[in-house]
Amino acid sequence: MSEGEKSLNFIEHIIEEDLKNGFSKEDLRFRFPPEPNGYLHIGHASSICLNFGLGLRYNAPVNLRFDDTNPAKEEQEYVDAIKKDVAWLGYKWDHECFASDYFQKLYDWAIFLIREGKAYVDSQSSDLMAEQKGTPTTVGVASPFRDRSVEENLDLFNRMKNGEFKEGEHVLRAKIDMASSNMLMRDPLMYRILHKAHHRTNTDWCIYPMYDWTHGESDYLEQVSHSFCTLEFAMHRELYDWFLDQVYDTKKTRPKQREFARRNLSHTIVSKRKLLKLVQEGVVTSWDDPRMPTISGMRRRGFTPESIRNFADTIGIAKRDNLIDVSLLEFHVREHLNKITTRVMGVLDPVKVVITNYPEGQEEWLEIENNPEDTESGSREIPFSREIYIEKADFKEEANKKFFRLKLGGEVRLKGGYIIKAESCTKDTDGNITEIQCTYDTKSKSGSGTEESLRKVKGTLHWVSVTHAIESEIRLYDRLFTDESPDTHKDKDFMEFINPDSLEVIKGFVEPSLKEAKVGDGFQFQRMGYFNIDTDSTPENLVFNKTVGLRDSWAKIAEKK
Repeated sequence: MSEGEKSLNFIEHIIEEDLKNGFSKEDLRFRFPPEPNGYLHIGHASSICLNFGLGLRYNAPVNLRFDDTNPAKEEQEYVDAIKKDVAWLGYKWDHECFASDYFQKLYDWAIFLIREGKAYVDSQSSDLMAEQKGTPTTVGVASPFRDRSVEENLDLFNRMKNGEFKEGEHVLRAKIDMASSNMLMRDPLMYRILHKAHHRTNTDWCIYPMYDWTHGESDYLEQVSHSFCTLEFAMHRELYDWFLDQVYDTKKTRPKQREFARRNLSHTIVSKRKLLKLVQEGVVTSWDDPRMPTISGMRRRGFTPESIRNFADTIGIAKRDNLIDVSLLEFHVREHLNKITTRVMGVLDPVKVVITNYPEGQEEWLEIENNPEDTESGSREIPFSREIYIEKADFKEEANKKFFRLKLGGEVRLKGGYIIKAESCTKDTDGNITEIQCTYDTKSKSGSGTEESLRKVKGTLHWVSVTHAIESEIRLYDRLFTDESPDTHKDKDFMEFINPDSLEVIKGFVEPSLKEAKVGDGFQFQRMGYFNIDTDSTPENLVFNKTVGLRDSWAKIAEKK
């Protein structure tokens, strides 16, 4: 086995085996088939990367197909969001398709099955039908309407289509095997009545096809060669194939369904129903809230498409479900942002420093490297003046030898600037430090070439000039759930694990170069983490989202426990 073959995942092995057995590479076609009933999330991202990645690997087309068969839950808003997310991840689809494109063809095929005696109209309640299905260890009981005549079934189905019946009055079922060991084969539903307007077909239809009837036939109509689903659809494969058997033309490509495992992410939920609940109950502001595991939420928070694709590639494709630590995703985000973001200075919890021997009214511009990881990123100039802000945590009146930041009598270097020494500090009536008085070494300017500029001190602090600083809103995000598997507890609701500290909004100060930053621009705040400009930002009020920290802070918490 070659090195290339060893690196193939089991999905790729399936395709390679088909190609070896004579399947034409020109006939390969894949698809990503989301239902437009919510926003895409990190779980969808893995499926997107799988299908479109296969398209790139084999130079094969990939369809984007919307499984829009439930007008009660689907909206154009979700269609638009899905298209935006897939494109943002860096993929291009061959055809944009909708299950609703095939409503007439699916109806015609349903008529064909009725004529063949393989489908019938059932007039029982859903509860009765469920009861008659039996259990995995007991066979089902046939519906009293199972042997309706072809003529009566055709008449009833036509009247269902024409809107003569109420919702739930009748359904169309496939006539397969009520004794099958696979419960899904026990006369599954094909159509139900829904008197609701569809986002594309409006009120043209009031009967809508079920997923199992629609999915495989849509794959067949689009000539999809390989239909990859998550493991919960493994039991559906037999039904997928049965429905294909009824319409398959041997001259055409027959789709093959295969299943792969979900990659569940810790401290996250991906159920659209539960994500919708978070939005509706105001736990988050919207589907694209930066705490949400939606692709739009991650984009707004500052994640990059490259980092998500790298994450998907790292976790790979497997045959068993497992839980992936969210810190692995954050690692990939951090790793990519480290390569591409400009280093800037922002002070999130400021205290004023007055450099008493620096001339009043004087200012100078210091050259700062934009990104040491990118030799072509260049440099910029930032202003320096007598009064600056530093982080409160970077100063102590007294500290032990392991504290390498500013303390009374101690020295630190200001990033890109001078060495300063803390001489005294001022406090308010509550004992809080409000100002630190320092002196600076006039010949210690970084890069000046003097002997003093090469002098080593143990601490280097970031800072911003008070005169030039831009006050900004800083949104500090943390994980939305405190539990690693919030929706797996039988005795507790997932809402009980909401992290009350998932968002903290503060006011901070950033350097003036950020005045021209645009929505979505990302930066590394030196020593603080990665941040980007939020969509709520305006030129008058910059809003920054914390994307990720410089290190995994949750790992430290876990170590302490």
